[in-house]
Amino acid sequence: MTVFRPFSNNEVLSDLQANVTDGRILTDSDTLNQFSFSKNLTDDDSGLAMAVIEAHSVKDIQGTLKTARKFHIPVVPQDQATSTVIGSDGIENSFILSTAKMNQIKEISRADSLAVVEPGVINGDLDKEVRKQGMFYAPDPGSKPISGIGGNVNTNAGGMSTVKYGATKDNVLGVKVVLADGREIKLGGRTLKQAFGYDLTQLIVGSEGTLGIVTEVTVKLLPIPLGTPVMGLAFFDNMTELSKAVAAIRISGVYPTMLEALDSNTVIALDKYEGTHYASDNGAMLIFKLDNGTQEAMDVINKLLNDHNADHIQVTQDATEQAALEKLRQDMLPAIFTGNQHIMEDMAVPLSQLAPLMDYIQDLSKELGVKIYTAGHAGDGNVHPSIVWPESVKETPDTVIIALQKMFKKTLELGGTISGEHAVGMLKNQWNNAELGEDVDQLQHQIKDLFDPMNVLNPKRKID
Repeated sequence: MTVFRPFSNNEVLSDLQANVTDGRILTDSDTLNQFSFSKNLTDDDSGLAMAVIEAHSVKDIQGTLKTARKFHIPVVPQDQATSTVIGSDGIENSFILSTAKMNQIKEISRADSLAVVEPGVINGDLDKEVRKQGMFYAPDPGSKPISGIGGNVNTNAGGMSTVKYGATKDNVLGVKVVLADGREIKLGGRTLKQAFGYDLTQLIVGSEGTLGIVTEVTVKLLPIPLGTPVMGLAFFDNMTELSKAVAAIRISGVYPTMLEALDSNTVIALDKYEGTHYASDNGAMLIFKLDNGTQEAMDVINKLLNDHNADHIQVTQDATEQAALEKLRQDMLPAIFTGNQHIMEDMAVPLSQLAPLMDYIQDLSKELGVKIYTAGHAGDGNVHPSIVWPESVKETPDTVIIALQKMFKKTLELGGTISGEHAVGMLKNQWNNAELGEDVDQLQHQIKDLFDPMNVLNPKRKID
């Protein structure tokens, strides 16, 4: 069918140029391809953008939205583009609005225990800067060295330290947001408590850019704990036994800052990738960390590990050795994915259901004959089963899709969520009714309509 458009791309871009005066508008094919398609994820529902707007100011964001409203152009917010769920890939003939260059740390207040930053500030860079003043920024996603605070806010990023310090939502005090109609509003503030009005700050956190464009974030800082950090390893026959030990440690009162689990398949892959020999120790590996390894705390840890049949327990206070253990966990993905096609998932269950989920994943792998590597943040019930298949097989095998569907359904059956920390994007946006229920699913769409009645902000991401 012939479609008669009332405007050309050149007219749209001319209007955009008039409205974006501080930043850059990029339309060359190399840039459009680079920003439209993530390295590991392309999909029929992503496409080549019309333009990439490199915003340098709030005015650029407002100008972009002005043109988008006028011509009904989808706007895809993008920070450092580390999304794993097709949350910031291009949409055909969309504007990709990048805030990566809005990367100034505006304020660090030790007295108020907070920092005020632009969205493009890298998580790890902020942490390094505030540590110079005896503070630290707690959220520690696996992408800490490369992900931006704005993206962390949009996805409610979690990570290894969530077990003690919470996810991004637990560390955000306030945000500034440009709404779809161009207004910049301030939500939350600088106080550690705030009970006035509806909590719109937390509505924005995790909204994946579908309700507004984050322009500023006020985050909570914490003082660097006293004492000597301790890290350790322990090995178990399987992930089920490891999960039981984690549940016991989690409620013991020692407050670990890290409880990371890697199954035997992952440990074998890491040995091959790193040239280590951990797989010979036993099956599943637990990496744990305490901010302050007092003798009393270590006695509790050792007793609980021994009670749950842990082997080859190793503990270190050496900073270099601890860094090597953290790198081991961070290298999990390249160790698994190198030379393979893959899908990494992100489910979370109540702690009491972690062991049953681990049992189910192991049984499912055998039942369907698929290779599943399971690791994750066991201390908060968040697991990342990764399914791999030969690189030569370009189409996702049916058994992989069936495995994912079954894992999702089992997770919901156990009272969990199918998105613990990676957000929803395009990959899981059709599961809203299954996880949230019909009434809440409808309410989600009503909220979207209120904030963005023209549906220009990241359409079909987060909710279908």
